[in-house]
Amino acid sequence: MLVHGAFADASGWNGVTARLQAGGYPVLAWSNPMRDLTSDSAALTTFLSTVTGPIVLVGHSYGGAVITQMTGNSHIKALVYVTGYALAKDENVFAASALGGAQSTLGEHLVFRPIPGAGPENADAYVDPAYFHHLVAGDLSKRRSAVLAASQRPAAVTAFSSPSRQPAWATIPSYYLIATRDNAILPKAQAAMAERAGAKTTKVAGSHFVMLSHPKVVADFVRKAATGG
Repeated sequence: MLVHGAFADASGWNGVTARLQAGGYPVLAWSNPMRDLTSDSAALTTFLSTVTGPIVLVGHSYGGAVITQMTGNSHIKALVYVTGYALAKDENVFAASALGGAQSTLGEHLVFRPIPGAGPENADAYVDPAYFHHLVAGDLSKRRSAVLAASQRPAAVTAFSSPSRQPAWATIPSYYLIATRDNAILPKAQAAMAERAGAKTTKVAGSHFVMLSHPKVVADFVRKAATGG
């Protein structure tokens, strides 16, 4: 089960999906609403209730925060964080971004657009296209990055500020793929989250959108989690 994060959508997993399917794995790439952790995790919980058999949950970026909420489902055998937010209890995305002394400039380069009926305290956040390549897609071509910037999925500010519940990684085996060229969630913060989760960790010289730039590495890492490696 592949869960995308902010500024991407389920199609961002296409390269990973194709490789996993070629290996005989049934794959679902879920469309994450990215409104807030409470409603997003409720939506994923409901979706997972329709899935039979053992589940490996894979979360990229904010998708990691959502899979962290998935306690109480005995079918979930492993959590895989792909430069994702492995939050602690009561922690939110903003706080986790600063772990290990990390100082990402992502928050300085967001564009906010109103959400109908949400009021002034909430808005949809997009990465400023002028900084998109540097922050999230530095190892993709600038032409491809420009297309992704134009079609990016926003996340509500409340998604980033929502506190986490008791983390699923406390009881479920976890894996963490650190992208060492990520300028959105800095490697220092990724490493701090991986360490406290007790995750089996691998590093790759990739950007925040590592599932697009290194789909084979990501697919192989998911296979490792699926086989308990």
